[in-house]
Amino acid sequence: MTAFLLLRHGETLWNRAGRLQGWQDSALSARGLAQADALAVRLAGERVDVLVSSDLGRARATAASIAARLELPLALEPGLRERCYGALEGMTWGEVERAYPEAYGRLAARDPDYLIPGGQSAAEFRDRVVGTLERLALAYGEAVVAAVTHGGVLGIVYRHANGIPLARPRTFGVPNAGLNRVRIEGQRWAVDGWGEVDHLPRAAHDHDWVAGRLTTSRRPDDT
Repeated sequence: MTAFLLLRHGETLWNRAGRLQGWQDSALSARGLAQADALAVRLAGERVDVLVSSDLGRARATAASIAARLELPLALEPGLRERCYGALEGMTWGEVERAYPEAYGRLAARDPDYLIPGGQSAAEFRDRVVGTLERLALAYGEAVVAAVTHGGVLGIVYRHANGIPLARPRTFGVPNAGLNRVRIEGQRWAVDGWGEVDHLPRAAHDHDWVAGRLTTSRRPDDT
């Protein structure tokens, strides 16, 4: 059984602006840098045997604070990347609705098989995330693995562990710099704790989804 401490990166400038990041990057905001430091302090009080991170810049920047405080080497894992949003990356939902109305409608309807132009479907994304974490569990065995990743990845983890279909509206949060505890043994997943933010001076709660309805003023859960 492998215990994972799954961590979302700190807030970025595009998070604040409601822009789809996907595989593109935006720098951590001042708040995001403070969140990364607070997360590092929190993890100093936890058992951590291995530190891995998505290879995207916002995750690496968050992981760098943790690596320095814990004095652990950092392994980069591309499989922990956010979903690729292809042609939509860098856009707000309002811009997506105007420029790509079909994509907007299919994403708002949560079609798991819809292939974003130049990007991934939700089903492809799920398969990549699940496969990556099960591979890491097999590689690290009984270790406690801290992994810095993204909101969309965490959304997949929560759904997979709890048997929630991709098409169902999201009813759980994935706060920036939140701590999430998951155990994986083979194909058995269990969530032991979710969205812990008591280490942050001001919790970065996610209020962008109401009854699962996407609007132009709300960000997706996969950025």
